[in-house]
Amino acid sequence: MKLYYSTGACSLSPHIVLREAGLPFELVLASTKTHKLQDGTDFYTINAKGYVPLLELDNGERLSEGPAIVQYIADQVPHKNLAPANGSWARYRLQELLNFISTELHKGFSPLFNPAMPEEAKVLALAKLAERLGWIDAQLAGKQFLMGDQFTVADAYLFTVSNWAKMVHVDLGAYTHLLAWREHVASRPAVQEAMKAEGLIK
Repeated sequence: MKLYYSTGACSLSPHIVLREAGLPFELVLASTKTHKLQDGTDFYTINAKGYVPLLELDNGERLSEGPAIVQYIADQVPHKNLAPANGSWARYRLQELLNFISTELHKGFSPLFNPAMPEEAKVLALAKLAERLGWIDAQLAGKQFLMGDQFTVADAYLFTVSNWAKMVHVDLGAYTHLLAWREHVASRPAVQEAMKAEGLIK
């Protein structure tokens, strides 16, 4: 498999999940600025959407959108329990979390990265993001991971998105459960390996 990624972008989530799964894969860097691969290939010729992540299977099939990719990876290694079984109530809870992280947190951070966004709009975006962070912080109270005692693909996604706080000067100090959880997840070998491979830590 090939994972097309950009350093520190939302593609870090499936990158972590691939390492947690123990599956063989190749990393292919796709710049979010130039939309080109390192060999000069136009990334739009590989993914018409022009953004990462994109997972390319050995048979040539390509899958985009992080929440779909991480569930696909998890389903290749059911014994790793990276996602509850398909059709179970717990699986729908996982999808609920993935959708929340995608639409409310991931997209909540997006305006803060946009240099063209007016400051007034950023203030409004920050207020909404603070509400959403408060909700996820409450979900983590008394838990090791988002779904209890088991690390799942939702943890990989939340870890990736919450990493962006420092980049856009969002203070997570008020979210004590989130901070404790982040420290716990950051210590996982697969997370360390993915972060090192992307040059995010030494």
